Parts: sequence; C-alpha cells; structure tokens
Amino acid sequence: MSAQTVRRSYRDAHHLNPLWNVIFHLVAAIFALLCVFPFIFVTIISFTDETTLAANGYSLFPEKWSLAAYSYLFKAGDQLLRSYGVTIAVTVVGTAISLIVTALFAYAISRKSFKYRNFFSFFAFFTMLFNGGLVPTYMVVTQLLGLKDSLWALILPLAVNAFYIMIMRTFFTTIPDAIIESGRIDGAGEFGIFMRLVLPLSLPGLATIALFSTLGYWNDWFNALLYIDNPDMVPLQSMLMRIENSMQFILQNSNNPSLGLGVLQSMPQDTSRMAMVVLATGPIILAYPFFQRYFVQGLTIGAVKE
Repeated sequence: MSAQTVRRSYRDAHHLNPLWNVIFHLVAAIFALLCVFPFIFVTIISFTDETTLAANGYSLFPEKWSLAAYSYLFKAGDQLLRSYGVTIAVTVVGTAISLIVTALFAYAISRKSFKYRNFFSFFAFFTMLFNGGLVPTYMVVTQLLGLKDSLWALILPLAVNAFYIMIMRTFFTTIPDAIIESGRIDGAGEFGIFMRLVLPLSLPGLATIALFSTLGYWNDWFNALLYIDNPDMVPLQSMLMRIENSMQFILQNSNNPSLGLGVLQSMPQDTSRMAMVVLATGPIILAYPFFQRYFVQGLTIGAVKE
C-alpha cells in the first residue's frame, strides 16, 4: 500500500469520525429517553385529574391537572413520614451490613492461602440451591431470635446473599497477586491488606453490590408482611400496599350502602396508583448518581506497573 493511499484512508476516516460521533450520541440519547420516558409518563398521569383520565385516557398533555391523588395518599399524614423513615433507616443500615459481610466473606474464600476456602465456598453456594423454607425461617426470626416487630427483622434476613458473595469473590480473584505480596512485604496483615489495598481497587464491585442491596431493601415488603404488626414500624412499600388493598376492598364492595357513594366518587383510583409508584420510586432514583460516581472512581484507581 502506497503512502498516498494511506494518507487518503486516514483522511477519509478523519472525515467520517464526526458523523459517527453524532450518530452514536443520537442513538444513546434516544435510548436514554426510552429508559426515562416510562417514569415521566407515570408522573404525568399521577398529576392528571381522575375524571379527565377516565374520559380521555392516558395522555402526555392532560386537559386538567390535579393533586387529588397525592392528597388522598397524604391523608395518612404522620404514618407516611414514619414509613419513609423506617424504609430509609432499614435501607442504609442494611446496605452497610450487607456490604461488610459480603466483602469479608468473599475476600476470605478468594484467597488461595485460606485453608477452608472450598468448604466455605460450597457452604455459600449450597444456599443458592436449597433453603429451609418459609415456616422454618419464620420460626428462626420470631422465636429463636425474637425479632418480631423489630427493624432487625427487616434487615437481617436480607443481609447475606450468596449470589453477591460469588460476584465479589470473582472480583477479588482478578486483583493481581503482586498487590497482595507488596502489602505483605511492607509488613501489613491480612486485614490491613484488605482495607488499604483490596477495597480501594474493588469499588466497582462494591458499588454494584451496594446498589443491588439498596434496591432489595427499598423494595422489600414481604418481610414486613411477615414480621411487622406495629403500625409505627411499617415500611413504605408495605404501607402503600395496604392502601392499595383498602382501595380494592372499597371498589369490590361498592354496592354496600354503608360505604357511601361519596367515598367512591372522591377516591382517585388510577391516578393514586401512579402516585404510589412515584412516591416509592422517586427517592431511590437519587441513589443512582451516587453509585455511578464510585463506578467511575473505582475504574481509575491503582494498577500494577511492569
């Protein structure tokens, strides 16, 4: 290939790059819009007047706006704020405990020098295939541990996840042995190596596990259904489900004269469901930028130089 041909190919590629950049950015923008659009649409519906929604159906530009759905939900008053507080506390504490336990367990079974690594790896993997069942779990939590009507009943059952342990173990095995050996040469122990060398290099994996754990705790309602009877300790998802069940009960017994026709007429049915989605989803969206920052930071920390 002649030098002139090479220069011509380079020039053509140089002219095509801006076009491809525009195309790639356009495709990425469309994909991002498709991801965000459902939540935007649900938010718009939640602010739509119920009668307008029934007459015209779903629309991006409703004829009449209304706050009736949120007014209906906020009639719970202090209960809603307490449920938010319970969910936030459980999510923060639970995610921290889950990260600590998962990271320590995964690091131990990732080290070849650990004598019992195969036993504990199988111990974690076995729980992914078999579990004790709902009734034994309920008996352990309520009778053996005595966590009935306790926040720990919402935290501890989700604190250890074998799948997350396997993910972190795989991530820890990718850390070069030269980094571990450099820590030992400097006189650091296993815990010091773990805290000062391994964890800073594992931020992408830790951020992934933290995000999964946060979503799991925030969206959990089943444990509250089993273990929480005190109305002051009901988390957000469980409270919204109880509101939904109350609405379904009223609608199913609409022919009952004791309920009154005014109750049905004043109750926003579809818009309140959309408002529940906004209240349950909105705060957790703020977690994504936080974890994204650590994804980028973790990818740029440290390396073994030849």
